[in-house]
Amino acid sequence: MMQITEIDDPRLVKGLAHPLRIHILRVLETRVASPSEIAEEIGAPLGNVSYHVRFLARVGLIELTSTKPRRGAVEHYYRAVGRVSVTDQAWAQVPEVVKNGMISATLDQAGRVIGAAASSGGFERSDAVVARREMLLDQKGFSELAAELNGLLERIKEIEKESAERLETGSDDDADAELDAGLVMMLFESGEAQLPTPRDVRPRSRSAAKR
Repeated sequence: MMQITEIDDPRLVKGLAHPLRIHILRVLETRVASPSEIAEEIGAPLGNVSYHVRFLARVGLIELTSTKPRRGAVEHYYRAVGRVSVTDQAWAQVPEVVKNGMISATLDQAGRVIGAAASSGGFERSDAVVARREMLLDQKGFSELAAELNGLLERIKEIEKESAERLETGSDDDADAELDAGLVMMLFESGEAQLPTPRDVRPRSRSAAKR
């Protein structure tokens, strides 16, 4: 995983600041794609996507993997060099305007992915999880919860790596059952303090999750 440890690097700051570039990076984190495929997936003009793809390639956040003739032209296919992770120290140094742009783009993309999954039956699995909880915390409680979620993220990375190894080697009976999974975790300070809810809100429709 590529980590941004020096936020003063203007290339990386600029590379992550534009919402469209964040969308492109998210797509290329999980698969190889061409600018035209990316443009179609995220609903953006091809010219804009191509421009930002070239920039991301130039600063080393993505790389060209192959080319293919298509309709009298040459299609270029890219992938992310690594999943971009911003450290806490680096994030603290990011200007507010950049933070706002990155958060806005991430929330927008999360909404798109969730909406697409809901439309295609992605929440129909019996082990899918849909949960929301409002809490009243003090500063220590908020920090402790943030630490727990960060620890879970590290475990998620391990699970993803283990899954990739099983899929590659076919060492598991379910190795051929490859599926795309989405995960969104958010911890934030809400605009108004609210009393804790008695329990998680977990809808019990077919698209809801088991505990």
